[in-house]
Amino acid sequence: MTHDHALKAMDLNADLGEGATNDVALLEIVSSASIACGAHAGNDDLMHETIRQAAQRHVRIGAHPGYPDRKNFGRLELDLPADEVAGRVAEQLERFLEAAHTADAQTSYVKLHGALYNRAASDFDFSCRIFERIQQMQPQLAIMALDNSSQVKAARHVGLGYIPEAFADRRYSADGKLVSRTQPGAVIHDAASAVTQALAIVRDRRITTLDNQTIASGATSLCLHGDNAQALTLARRIRDALKQAGITIRALPLSPPAL
Repeated sequence: MTHDHALKAMDLNADLGEGATNDVALLEIVSSASIACGAHAGNDDLMHETIRQAAQRHVRIGAHPGYPDRKNFGRLELDLPADEVAGRVAEQLERFLEAAHTADAQTSYVKLHGALYNRAASDFDFSCRIFERIQQMQPQLAIMALDNSSQVKAARHVGLGYIPEAFADRRYSADGKLVSRTQPGAVIHDAASAVTQALAIVRDRRITTLDNQTIASGATSLCLHGDNAQALTLARRIRDALKQAGITIRALPLSPPAL
């Protein structure tokens, strides 16, 4: 198979600062770190320390706000008005920016977490509300967003740069959305399957869905979940497979705001 559209480099990102034990080891592998802001998981001390550790390793840093629902790890949809959610995200981002400033670290992007990420991926107006608040606070920030989703459209609409993202360890449905974690097979635990999906995204620019259809991928960042029990094994296997395929791991330039 030819790989005419293959990328020569790929960003690897992980969701960190959530209390998992692999953070420092993952920071040796990834090129971007989405760091929890203390609402769905983590706390101020962990946020500060993870930012410091990421900056020390020259890893690109992003804020990772979620629903304020620690009991469910931010993975349960909360019935809150868009304006209230935008306010909660703004509060978390403010705390994060202060922590990054204290660590003399630059914040490059925002990536929503869990159920908030999924809702924003399918609800354009909801995404616009949140991204407008972010744009008012820090117009230079990008949005790390599910590729081909309403998040990308909303980021472009409000004038924010974006980083289109795909997942090595999650299954997709035919509409390009992530399969709900409530469904069997939604999370890929097998390292070989995750490596296969990662290589297909980077080299072939495509994803095979849970029902065996093929969808195109324009992702420039590949997510590895830091709370996955096999996170470190998956990360190492994917890193090694990409390097073996001649693909450099580094943070790629973000897609610019729409003019």
